[in-house]
Amino acid sequence: MNRLRRDDRGSAIVEVHFLGILLLVPLVYIMLAVLDVQRASYGVTQAAREAGRIYVATGDEAAARLAAQVALADQGLAAASADITIRCSAAPCHQPGAEVTVTVGSTVSIPFVPDVLAGAVNAAIPVEASHSSVVDRFRAL
Repeated sequence: MNRLRRDDRGSAIVEVHFLGILLLVPLVYIMLAVLDVQRASYGVTQAAREAGRIYVATGDEAAARLAAQVALADQGLAAASADITIRCSAAPCHQPGAEVTVTVGSTVSIPFVPDVLAGAVNAAIPVEASHSSVVDRFRAL
């Protein structure tokens, strides 16, 4: 009888480690995916804000797009694949009191999905942000 009891010693440690790893790996994967989407969300929000501020201050669309690309690159996003749209509420876009809305959109690839499966499953999450700025009313033309 004593011999049977001794044979089970230490098996609980193995079971706990096995179950811990079995539950920890999906949790870490989910955290990586969520943090990647959050990083991209912060990047497009910052890109839209910076592009709006630059466009309102200078009236130069190329400078606004460059500011958005720098903000996206700061968060590790591909600036070439981002969609940057600048819309104005007035006919001459850069006039006092005109509202400028910048929209930046991008897609986030889910981590560790092979390229073979990327087309078969929804392996990309779209993120988009908008920012509205008003050209200073007392700005000299």
